[in-house]
This record gives sequence, C-alpha cells and structure tokens, in this order.
Amino acid sequence: MSKVDRRILKSREAIKKAVVELMNEKELDLITMQDISDRANVTRKTIYLHYKDKYDLLDKLIEEHINELWDICYSESASAAHLTWFEYFEKEYPFFSAMLASKGAPFFRSRFLDFVIKDIRNGWDMVEGKKFGLNEEVMVQFFAPAYVGLVEWWFNNGMPYPPRMMEEQVLIMLEKNLN
Repeated sequence: MSKVDRRILKSREAIKKAVVELMNEKELDLITMQDISDRANVTRKTIYLHYKDKYDLLDKLIEEHINELWDICYSESASAAHLTWFEYFEKEYPFFSAMLASKGAPFFRSRFLDFVIKDIRNGWDMVEGKKFGLNEEVMVQFFAPAYVGLVEWWFNNGMPYPPRMMEEQVLIMLEKNLN
C-alpha cells in the first residue's frame, strides 16, 4: 500500500471538516463549492482533485463513518476496541449532528437505517423472539427504525445522557424484547 502525501491528507481533512461545519450552519443545497473552498482554505481545484462535487464529498464522508461503525462492531483492531456506537457518535458529534438535524442530509438517515438493518441481520440473536412466533424480518423492521430514532432523539436533545448509559439502556431493552 502506497503512502499518501501528508499535504493531501491535510487537504482532505480540511475539506471534510469544512463541509460538516457548513452543514451545521445551513442546508446542503445552499452550500457552494466556493463556501467549502473558503472554509477549508484550499482552492476549488484542490477539492475537485478529490471529489466530483459536494454530493460526492458527502457520500464519501458518510461512507467513511459507516465503515467506522462497522469496524466498531466487527473489527479486531485496537482502534475500534471498547468503543461503543454512542461513544463514537459523541466523538464525531459535529458530523452526526449535521446529518441528523433538520439541516442535515436527508439521505444520511436512509443510509444509516440500511446500515443498522445490516448490523441487526449480521449480529443479533433473534432465536428467542422466533420461539414466540415472531417473524425475523418484522423484528428487524421494528428495531432498526427505533434505534435510528433513538440516536436522532439523543442528538436533537443535546445528548442528555452519557454514551455508556445509552448503550446500556439499549442492551437492556433488547435483552427484554429478544430473550
């Protein structure tokens, strides 16, 4: 694997940070490439070297965070170890608050919901629910939107409870409803 020049990494990070900051201020449709360029302190040409347009930039940013969440669940790497989703949400507050607030990208919620559904199908034990005659797909479609809604509520209410408590609460609810 070839090393990426540090200047390129710095530019990409500045661009990603700029778009998240701007999305916390206004709707994505109102953000221009010049706004991103000005905020990131890079030229528009630099942005276009890495991204086709602001939607490509946002898509890659969303994908990066979804992959991080996946690593938290299924990676054995040290960086993902012992980090819960809610701790990651808190750590990446500017991104998730922009995505889940009314000013955020509406398609993020859909991508996040698809991710949660995939996680449920891959990692949840629904044997107990099936013993009571519950259909697995019905359980998936019940729990996934509930989880996404809980995360939205948590952000929209200023994260009123610590991440560990949120994670514990979710686990208790799942144990009570799936076991």
